[in-house]
Amino acid sequence: MAHDSKVVRLAGHRPAGRFTLPAALVRLRDTAGQELKTVLASFFEQADDSLFSLADRAGSNKDQSAYFDAMRELRLRRRAMSLSVLQYVSQAFNELGRFKPVRSGGSLEEVNQDTLSLVEHSELEEQVAVESLTNRLRNRHQEQVRMLAARVRHLVPELELADDQIPLSAEVICGGIAEACSDLDIDIRAKLVVLKLFERLLADKLEQFYQKCNQTLISEGVMPGMKNAPVGRAPAPSRPASQPVPPAASQQAEAMPQAPADDAGSQLASATFNELSALLRQGGDAGVVSRPAAGGNVLDTSRLLARLTELQALSRDEAQVEQVMPLREQLQPVLQPAEGSSVSVTQVDSDVINLVGMLFDFILDDRQLHPVMKSLIGRLQIPVLKVALSDRNFFNRGGHPARKLLNELALAAIGWNEKRPGMRDPLREKIEEVVGRVLAEFTDSVDLFEELLKDFGHFMDLDRRRRELVEQRLRDAEEGRARQERASQAAKDVMLEQAEGRDIPEAIRALLDGPCTRYLQWIMLRQGEESPQWQDACELVTRLIWTVDPSPITDSTRAELLRAIPGVVEDLRAALKEISWDPFATDNAVRDLELAHVGAFQKLVTAPVEVEDEPVVDELPEVSEPEPAVQAEPEVALAPEPVPRPEVAPEPEPEPEASIDPEWLARADQMRVGSWVELKRDDTRLRCKLAAFIKATGKYIFVNRSGAKVAEYQREELATAMQTGLIGMLDDGLIFDRALESIIDNLRYSRKD
Repeated sequence: MAHDSKVVRLAGHRPAGRFTLPAALVRLRDTAGQELKTVLASFFEQADDSLFSLADRAGSNKDQSAYFDAMRELRLRRRAMSLSVLQYVSQAFNELGRFKPVRSGGSLEEVNQDTLSLVEHSELEEQVAVESLTNRLRNRHQEQVRMLAARVRHLVPELELADDQIPLSAEVICGGIAEACSDLDIDIRAKLVVLKLFERLLADKLEQFYQKCNQTLISEGVMPGMKNAPVGRAPAPSRPASQPVPPAASQQAEAMPQAPADDAGSQLASATFNELSALLRQGGDAGVVSRPAAGGNVLDTSRLLARLTELQALSRDEAQVEQVMPLREQLQPVLQPAEGSSVSVTQVDSDVINLVGMLFDFILDDRQLHPVMKSLIGRLQIPVLKVALSDRNFFNRGGHPARKLLNELALAAIGWNEKRPGMRDPLREKIEEVVGRVLAEFTDSVDLFEELLKDFGHFMDLDRRRRELVEQRLRDAEEGRARQERASQAAKDVMLEQAEGRDIPEAIRALLDGPCTRYLQWIMLRQGEESPQWQDACELVTRLIWTVDPSPITDSTRAELLRAIPGVVEDLRAALKEISWDPFATDNAVRDLELAHVGAFQKLVTAPVEVEDEPVVDELPEVSEPEPAVQAEPEVALAPEPVPRPEVAPEPEPEPEASIDPEWLARADQMRVGSWVELKRDDTRLRCKLAAFIKATGKYIFVNRSGAKVAEYQREELATAMQTGLIGMLDDGLIFDRALESIIDNLRYSRKD
């Protein structure tokens, strides 16, 4: 049976005496190969459009060059890259139990001090990018991958497979991508663009891939009744056997209640939460609640959630949106009642409360958000705490609906400016609606967050399309204005250069300043400054001016003028016709030109003829009239007086540039289109976005969230404004991730050694 040459088969040659794959895994290997091939094809198609769009919006030539290099290389090597990834995955199947994907990084505990070596900066950047891609895929599809891993282990119980040895794990797929990208013939900037593109586009395309892989094994009868991933083999970073587990981590594991095997939502043993808890305890009792006391009334998780639901109902009725209490103050009625015995919570719940409190402390202190938006998002503290208490994966799962909703709300609020009283504010109304629904409807199911996330995403898509249309019109208008200004200046420069020192009649000067200048601009805009048409247009202006004031005058000038005039008149008519100039005005202009030509011929009759005859100069050695030249020296001596003027005039120009720190000029050059900034004007602060960089004029155009132009700067002006603090950059990264990084850094810094 002939095989289709377009079908890539992952079946490999099995060495003699090696492990034989079960039939179900052979079926999974072949099915996964076909599905992964489709996923990669879809990625490459979307990557081309994405890279072209990024290049179009690039803020610098270097960025644009990196995008175009990446796009060209992906077009040339997409087939080879796809084959490389598929072969890598095939190897993971064929060498099951022995295959170990190349790790892009590792924890400090795994570093062998005796074999440390310096790593090239570019190689380190590439490793970081691959690690980021791996973490993104692992966190995004954790549930499906864990179920797939459980079914693979069920088929080969005799093998002890680590999480990264599962053939379709994030580590294997990303290892194949890293190996395919290593052969790209591009610099590190373009290669990082490609890896970032994989991270951005591929994560969304693997959901159905993993579902079909699991369905393939289900159809083979492999654990068909499993609905959720088992808890027993939670992913955790590997640790050398010689290194003991830290006491805090072991205490944390003992303190956690054991969840039933079929409850995936209660996976409390996530590595990230363990690490955060350990750091939290090493750092002391500086959180929202202190460690639970030895005695007293202890609230278990279910009773604590019930009390929080009561608090949520009270906060829903609060109308003061501009003021929000920190979490520690909101929890006082629960943890520090006015009467009765002291109340404490379990150690695990205490850690969760402290982490959520730190998270919202970061959000409420974040200068990226307007105070009104901080207050709105801050009202979600109790619901988010309930989510974190009931699902510890909240801290570890990047795609958790509650986390994504927080990120989306904060991202949308970055460019928000408060409207004037009486003006409608759709974004604020939508965020208030989302927050209100969470407070009113959330009980214990995160389905509400998924519904609100989808609805808010739809709202933001419509809003973004509207803003993009407005911004595109603004960019087109600014680019058109810049090109018009450049063409106008180029035409004026040509006229000034050719007319300098010429005696041009008033009617002809009007012709040059009017239709002839318009013609030069028209050619410049449509053909460009390097085109033959532009050279011909400039030559026409030169010939026209010479015909009305021919100089220098020689014996052959009259004959040359008679030959040149018909061509000039004919070319002028054609030029004015090309720009659709009024025919009657064209006839009048030609008539004025003919009168000027008559005047030029009359001048030729009386004008002295310049004779350039070298022998005549040789016959006058006796004429020692250099004395007048010597007498003219005092006049020349006066010339240096105006000379210092041009030397003094340019001095103020370099002075501003000299006062600008080169670092700020570099930051201005690196500012990318789409960056959000905060602009200080008088006593107000305005948030705006860099919508366009007009290369023709060097202008940076800033717009508000509605797409309306609010400011424009030249490069030096922008650098000065950034240096003096009139413009501050805003971080448009994911707020939850930034908050988590800040918490980890603070805990590591303050932990007790």
